[in-house]
Amino acid sequence: MEFLDSHCHLDDEKFDIDREKVIPEIYNAGITTFVNCGYSLQGSLRAIELSKKYDYIYATVGISPNDLSTNWSKDVEKIDEILQANENEVKKAKIVAVGEIGLDYHYDTDKEWQKQAFIKQIEIANKHNLPITIHTRDAVMDTLEILKQNPVNKKGIFHCCPFNRELIKEGLKLGFYISVAGPITFKNSKSAEEIANLIPLNRLLIETDSPYLAPEPVRGTRNDPRNVKYTAQKIADLKNISIEEIAKATYQNALNIYNI
Repeated sequence: MEFLDSHCHLDDEKFDIDREKVIPEIYNAGITTFVNCGYSLQGSLRAIELSKKYDYIYATVGISPNDLSTNWSKDVEKIDEILQANENEVKKAKIVAVGEIGLDYHYDTDKEWQKQAFIKQIEIANKHNLPITIHTRDAVMDTLEILKQNPVNKKGIFHCCPFNRELIKEGLKLGFYISVAGPITFKNSKSAEEIANLIPLNRLLIETDSPYLAPEPVRGTRNDPRNVKYTAQKIADLKNISIEEIAKATYQNALNIYNI
């Protein structure tokens, strides 16, 4: 049984002490493909380097709403430049999406910057014929409105999707995939069963968002893609199907949306 972690950050500094050791261990544990997602200029470049080094790692590039600076416009332009400079990697499907991008109103980052950066990066994704990976927090309605007004040609993924019924229903209508992470395993996740059953098996992805959001029973530790199995098992239990079915469906779904 093999698993695909559709969203992780192995370039994060929390892996600096043992990255070269832990990556093969993850692969040998049955997580045979994982997507390392950029969230800043430097993070995107590091994601590409990892994808070049390991056959089973793929990359996304983008600037998250929490990583926008006062020079956000130039930074977003550099994402386009990164994709142009790595055109062969895009064609080989080692760079598989633009992301993570989106809106996050939880902190104080300027909302207008966020909206403009989100729209601009959708345009970049369309230019390079790539899907997007969306981060949304406390910004469901604005996120959906932007997607409706700025169609994404290759669609994409709501990563670590918030347990919001409207977001999931509308996201599915728009043709997006829904990715579920460790929080669905948390003991205080009261709507877990309803949410799991809102997502059809053919539009479901699983992820860790490593090194963050470690699932039960390893909550509070540094997360890594091996722990995607706990999320898969929880969803299998909630849907009353086997973990093998979850592993197979989510693997194929990720290959489909990322065009791997």
